[in-house]
Amino acid sequence: MDERDVRLLKAIADLGTGSPERLHEETEIPVSTIHYRLNNLREAGVIENELYDLNLDELGLGVTVVIEVLADYSGSHEQLSERLLAVEGVTEAYFTMGETDFVVVARLPDSDDVERLIRAFEDIEEVDRTDSTFVIKSLRDGQRPLESYSLDTLVEMLTVE
Repeated sequence: MDERDVRLLKAIADLGTGSPERLHEETEIPVSTIHYRLNNLREAGVIENELYDLNLDELGLGVTVVIEVLADYSGSHEQLSERLLAVEGVTEAYFTMGETDFVVVARLPDSDDVERLIRAFEDIEEVDRTDSTFVIKSLRDGQRPLESYSLDTLVEMLTVE
């Protein structure tokens, strides 16, 4: 990956689009070069898909809850992870070190659904307890992590010379 690739990825994150025309306007890289580089980044697995971002508040999934899950399990964490991920509304889940075994993020329509979600976790035999935190306001949604870096920092960290 070189500086042009990093500039393209940063522009995609900032603009929220992979449109070669919009990327050209932002980066001044020729459109034909953008097509070529995007294809190479797809083939390399750097770009995984071309999904549309959704405004979850407008969609009706405006309640975000972060849940810490403390569990007692003897098997692998993967088996318990599958059961946690099967609960409807779970959008992110992390296996963690420390007192908390898993951190789960859910996007839900209302507080009644939060109760359903917590009950579903507590119905899983290995779950000892949960600790839920309601998000009042999202300050940064991690859908586009490159947005949190300057272009110079990304070029320095990610380019191979």
